[in-house]
Amino acid sequence: MTWVRTGAGGPRGTAMLARPPFERLTPTTTVVRVRGVPWWGVVSSAAAPVLMVTGWTVAARLQPPSFDPVAQPVSALAALGATDRWVMTLTFVVVGGCYLLTGLALRPAGTPGRLILMAGAVAGALVAANPEHPGATFPLPHIIWATAGCAAVVAWPAGAWRRGRSVPWGLRPAVSAGAVAVLVVLLGWFAAELITGAGQAGLAERVFGAAQALWPLAVVVSCRRAAVGADVRPTGMPGLEQAGAPETS
Repeated sequence: MTWVRTGAGGPRGTAMLARPPFERLTPTTTVVRVRGVPWWGVVSSAAAPVLMVTGWTVAARLQPPSFDPVAQPVSALAALGATDRWVMTLTFVVVGGCYLLTGLALRPAGTPGRLILMAGAVAGALVAANPEHPGATFPLPHIIWATAGCAAVVAWPAGAWRRGRSVPWGLRPAVSAGAVAVLVVLLGWFAAELITGAGQAGLAERVFGAAQALWPLAVVVSCRRAAVGADVRPTGMPGLEQAGAPETS
């Protein structure tokens, strides 16, 4: 603020406050950049559910008519003695590779979640390397790696969530917690079918498998959308604080 003395016609020695001319105030904006997912991450996340469903469908059709996909789990399609077991074995390996690439590509996600997802991919490949044996009621190596893989694909959203207004919806805490809850329920259904022998173990495993394969894709899509339409919001007007500040001499 400046003080000037009036010219002729004004009282001698009288000081007046000269205000700056009116300026149009325009809001400023802040662009929040969201780290995107590369194209190969989109491809890997989209390929995983397609390859998984295609793999177990083709493998089931290659089995004898006595095979019941509703009652028998997917692992039976890769078990020793199954017809063309290489189809389901290859599916396990390729889908695991897709998860690995997706974990690498999910840059906006939390590092713990990405590492857990990639660990699940490795466990899936080890499931294929340790198939069930005919007549074995408790194939320990297969059970260990299958359990590790299931735990990883259920838990990874809990380690991937982030906080902030610009966080993609698929990585928000409430959404991630909901995803974990749904996957836990589906995994519990599958475990209950295996334990009780109620006759729907194959159906339960397929529903759980489809859900856990689709969630990485959903997260990737949300990240891509957030990166394309980055949040732009007004943060204030220049000079607003000065206009509201008390005047002092």
